[in-house]
Amino acid sequence: MRFRGGYDILLQGRPEGLVRPMPEPATLYLPLRSPRFTFTEICVRHGQDVKAGDPLARDRRNHGVPLLAPRSGRVNLESAENHTVLEQAVKLQQPSDPARKQMSHIERESGAAVMRQRQLLALGAWQFFYDAHTGALPDPTGSPQAIIVCTLGLEPFVTRGDVQLRSRLLNFTRGLEHLQSLLEYQPIFLAIPDIRSDFADIIRNRIRGYASVKILAVPLTYPYDNFRILARRLGLKRSNGPVWALRTEGILAVDRALTLTKPCLVRIVSIGGAGVVPATHIKVMPGYPLKMIKEKYVFEPVARIINGGILTGETLGEQTLGLDAECRGLTVLPEQEGREFLGFTRPGWGRSAYAPCFLSSLRQRFRERFSTGMRGEGRPCISCNYCEDVCPAGIAPHLIHKYLYRGLIDGAERARVDLCVECGLCSFVCPSKIDLRRQFFEVKQLIHDEKQAICEEKARLEAVREAGK
Repeated sequence: MRFRGGYDILLQGRPEGLVRPMPEPATLYLPLRSPRFTFTEICVRHGQDVKAGDPLARDRRNHGVPLLAPRSGRVNLESAENHTVLEQAVKLQQPSDPARKQMSHIERESGAAVMRQRQLLALGAWQFFYDAHTGALPDPTGSPQAIIVCTLGLEPFVTRGDVQLRSRLLNFTRGLEHLQSLLEYQPIFLAIPDIRSDFADIIRNRIRGYASVKILAVPLTYPYDNFRILARRLGLKRSNGPVWALRTEGILAVDRALTLTKPCLVRIVSIGGAGVVPATHIKVMPGYPLKMIKEKYVFEPVARIINGGILTGETLGEQTLGLDAECRGLTVLPEQEGREFLGFTRPGWGRSAYAPCFLSSLRQRFRERFSTGMRGEGRPCISCNYCEDVCPAGIAPHLIHKYLYRGLIDGAERARVDLCVECGLCSFVCPSKIDLRRQFFEVKQLIHDEKQAICEEKARLEAVREAGK
């Protein structure tokens, strides 16, 4: 499989391979919003006692995906805006088979495969599924043309797949078997690092016995773990139907839901960046208080916390009190409070740059200490073409930017802004510090909304004509 573009980013604060359990909190703060989900349908009452695994809320726009209670406790709907708070949280033994009675009629009417898919939804495992082309949650009653399973986490500083796999390889292979049971003849593509190591060889040997699983050796270069990039390189066209995609934690969740019939309540979350000591992985649950994490790991007095990786994550505001249901990692960057002399040129010995014209280019590659001041001040595009060099989607970001600067949305559409995978590499290497990723995300949304409005207007006019006949 041929890849293009990409860039190997070296930054200080890469999470180590250990998983450190965090102490059980007395109160959990579950945000009602995450990158993909908005849990608007509250399923509990203020003051109600719930058990671990009970649904607290649902996102009806996303097939009713539930927000599950990570622990038993008492619900507080009034103490924190846009959160469901769980007080007096305690860890209790889970019932062995909470969903079987509810699912039995589905199995009789629709078959075992549909029952298993509904079970994944009810037990919180379906939220780990993605549509590889859109990033949205796929229909749990649908059928894909293929499934992509990616064991890599190449963006700094998200959860590493090898950390989750190393002690749970049996669970992972068992999860793959369950995944096969949801399919008829469709293939499963397993993306693993293109390296030689004892652990990588163990994985390859385990997978050889699965006829429908095809191994993809992927270079350790960002963003070759991107689902959209993998789907395009595999020739899986969107017009042929959905492509389901999961990461390592998704397969482990499938195993837990279908082997043990237990809800998926625990997460392995990375915490990395220049403001953390030690950069590591932590074992927590959704709603875990951010305050407890900061007190234990963040040493910078003034720091910015990003939900996700350095390139695609979003800054967490002060109003966010706990980890959301989709959190894969926290990135902590020191805030640069003052201006640095000639900082916009990034000429320093300790700073790297994609352009080989700064002092640091005389060094061998090194891990840079990244802070919030690295973006610098925005300037006009200089047409250096660095963004085009690293773009994995094969588009020309600098050209699209020029169209948008002149307000030519049609030109940006003709230049295939729709192919942008929002990896953020163009913004990272840009010497003019232009936030291209955000520009392209906003214009894609604008184009989508305009097309949607046109379709709705056509449908309305057609309905008027039919009514007038």
